[in-house]
Amino acid sequence: MAAKKTLKVRQTGSSIRRPKDQQQTLVGLGLNKVGRVRELEDTPAVRGMIRKVSHMVEVVEE
Repeated sequence: MAAKKTLKVRQTGSSIRRPKDQQQTLVGLGLNKVGRVRELEDTPAVRGMIRKVSHMVEVVEE
């Protein structure tokens, strides 16, 4: 069985003064403080969430 692909995502921007849906997307990704890093499963849903807040997060290369 193949190992599931993961993405490391780091929050680089603040969610202050951002639309509510973007703030909720960050919380959904497990991010809510600048500098926080989460390792997430690489799925189309997660990629869509990252795309929505791409100006506040970066994908960290492993």
